[in-house]
Amino acid sequence: MTNTQTLPTHLDAPADSKQYSLTKILAIWASVVVPMAVLAWVVGPAIIPHTSLHPGLVHWMLMVVGMMWQFVVSLAVLRHELGGLHWPTIKKRIRLNLPRDPRTGKPRKILFVWALPAFLANALGGYLALRLDTAWSNWLPALHEPSYTNIQGLADPQFQGQWWILGLAVTSMVFNYILGEELLFRGVLLPRMTGVFGRWDWVANTVLFGLYHVHKIWAWPSMIASSFGIAWAAKRYRSFWMGVIVHGLEGFFIVLIVAVLAGWYP
Repeated sequence: MTNTQTLPTHLDAPADSKQYSLTKILAIWASVVVPMAVLAWVVGPAIIPHTSLHPGLVHWMLMVVGMMWQFVVSLAVLRHELGGLHWPTIKKRIRLNLPRDPRTGKPRKILFVWALPAFLANALGGYLALRLDTAWSNWLPALHEPSYTNIQGLADPQFQGQWWILGLAVTSMVFNYILGEELLFRGVLLPRMTGVFGRWDWVANTVLFGLYHVHKIWAWPSMIASSFGIAWAAKRYRSFWMGVIVHGLEGFFIVLIVAVLAGWYP
């Protein structure tokens, strides 16, 4: 991990000036966590018994609404902070640039290759933490996963030909990997967390990101363990796109969705 002080001042200052206080970081975090919790644990259970839609689809659509809300919060924070939503200013603020060399600060396309080992580290961390998930949910039995929240439950022949679900999946991916979770956590929060957490801001960002998943509370340990690579890559290479790519590589589930809709899934 490279200390931010080693980067050229003129490159680092725009992203790391005006650092957030711990109170502000937690307030922004809570502004997306509370609505997600309400959608998952109040709205969903209230709607599911009164609709003919599959419970898994209802849950998924509500989670997309929660991620859309993150986009709204992100724009509101950026507008207040920057005095308006001007694209050049936003790009600089959220580090919407090529990954930068940690030593020289120069943008280099070749650094995108580091997204793959970061993703593999996430996969390994998530796998190793599965036993912690079991221990965590056994300790608090009320946290066991409802069957309808598991995406694999949608691998059912009844959905063959319902191509509108692909639209839902694409929308979910956009707000999961770019405009929702990534924009808020790696675009808005991460560049402003150094003042409180110093060189470990990417670790704190990962923990907050994992704990934000109250709609997957039974998997908190693996959610945290499988996310360190996202914040690490975005921080080390000073690039929003690094977080998007590392996070987005998990979107291979779209292949399963297409297979089910096309009737290829047994």
